[in-house]
Amino acid sequence: MIKNIMASGRYITVSGNSSGTYINGYSGLQGVGNMRYNTSSQNTEVFDGNNWVILNTSITSIGLNSDAESLLDWAREKRNEELELETLAKEYSSINDLVNDIKNKKDQISMIKTLIKSPGHDADNIKS
Repeated sequence: MIKNIMASGRYITVSGNSSGTYINGYSGLQGVGNMRYNTSSQNTEVFDGNNWVILNTSITSIGLNSDAESLLDWAREKRNEELELETLAKEYSSINDLVNDIKNKKDQISMIKTLIKSPGHDADNIKS
């Protein structure tokens, strides 16, 4: 049985009923603490000395928060765009040339960003 579930990251959401399950303290009665699965009610129960008590029947749900879902949706969209371009580039040389141009421009941007962030850079010589 799971005792506790906690979110361990910024993008995980855990929700559910927080009602505790308890068994009355030992009363000296025989059978206290025995467990059973009640097939009629579809519940797990524990004997408290007088009654069969249903264990916590709440449902816990674990999911990503809206920020994470949004990021994953964005990433899926970008991946699909890239796959479409890749497929088109295999079929059409003009698309392939443009995709290569984009890659080269991204590489140039990356190099310039590195230069700009480096200590003692001369921004005036990079601007052109």
